[in-house]
Amino acid sequence: MRAQHVTQPYSLRCRVYYEDTDAGGIVYYVNYLKFMERARTERLRALGFVQSRLAEENILFVVHSCEARYHAPARLDDELEVSARVIELNRASLRFHQQVTRRDDGVLLCEGYVTVACVRSDNFRPRAIPEAMRTVFASDSDSI
Repeated sequence: MRAQHVTQPYSLRCRVYYEDTDAGGIVYYVNYLKFMERARTERLRALGFVQSRLAEENILFVVHSCEARYHAPARLDDELEVSARVIELNRASLRFHQQVTRRDDGVLLCEGYVTVACVRSDNFRPRAIPEAMRTVFASDSDSI
């Protein structure tokens, strides 16, 4: 059974560096996924869940699937806003809606949906999302 939970969006600011771009000075498409990963990680951290500590408790989150749609290019030195909002909370997975926008003009550059699965760090088999984490996501969604 899938539960629809919409949490408040979390956003992370980041800048486009030379290493993020291709020869034309445009952000290479796969780097948007890296920006999104950072926002998801910081979202968990903001809720009190540090991934290195979770791994010590035999909990990992791994990307199960993702889709991305590219709307406009980001360029060298652009400042970006990357959001991460949980839109679905299941027994052993979270689904995020994410957007990357350019801060100076608010243009949507890329958006995507990423499903992360909760697995055991010792054997990579699915495991239930810890109740404490489920409670935090559920209470966060109640505040909207």
